[in-house]
Amino acid sequence: MRDIFEEVLGQGADPVKTAQQAMKTPLPKRFYKTVEVSETPNGFAVLLDGKPIKTPARSDLVLPFENTARLIADEFDAQETEIDPAKMPATRLANTALDGVASDPQAVFEDILKFASSDLLLYRADAPAGLVERQAQTWDPVLDWLRDELGANFILAEGIVHVAQPKEAISVFSAGLRAHEDTISLACLHTITSLTGSAMLALAIAREFLSSDQVWTAAHVDEDWNIEHWGEDDVAATRRNIREQEFKAAVAMLKSLS
Repeated sequence: MRDIFEEVLGQGADPVKTAQQAMKTPLPKRFYKTVEVSETPNGFAVLLDGKPIKTPARSDLVLPFENTARLIADEFDAQETEIDPAKMPATRLANTALDGVASDPQAVFEDILKFASSDLLLYRADAPAGLVERQAQTWDPVLDWLRDELGANFILAEGIVHVAQPKEAISVFSAGLRAHEDTISLACLHTITSLTGSAMLALAIAREFLSSDQVWTAAHVDEDWNIEHWGEDDVAATRRNIREQEFKAAVAMLKSLS
């Protein structure tokens, strides 16, 4: 069992590449009959036919809360005749957290923080007027919330020319992020940040200022504007759908920790 999951459930994989690889590689057959969640002295484990799952690095896949472990158990239970890693984002995220993030959480924290200094929400279009207005309507409330909730004042920029943000704003944002620096939360926040291009949106969902749907919409203001005016590419639509499933899994896991 361990060798199979080391092969098909690698850690930190890009969701689109994972899906593409799954289509090329013959998938292993489902070999287990039962999937259970069991409490252990260190947390909650997922059992296949009574045997605990291991991560690719051969650590025990033990989660802090039953709801978190249940997300992974549900993915394993949903596999029918074959085990498809492209359909198991929560499992891959847990592997990433336990095998990757746990070894250097500070590096992951700092990577999320880097996004805040050049966040999606800070760089605005200068035209057309409709897009400028939509960005302001969607993104300004988040910046207002960061200012009122944390005292973080960021500077807006037009175009793609980098604008240095005040050290005070980054410092205050960092302090707010510290409330979510356990291993699993960091893995979830890093995934959300990477998929949306915004650490600010990730923090907004962690603190329940925005819903999952609101964050996903906010992350695609520019893309949706282009689709409305120029149409949607099928390949891009498929890629977005795969990324959205990964995003939803990260949000679900983050919320399971509350």
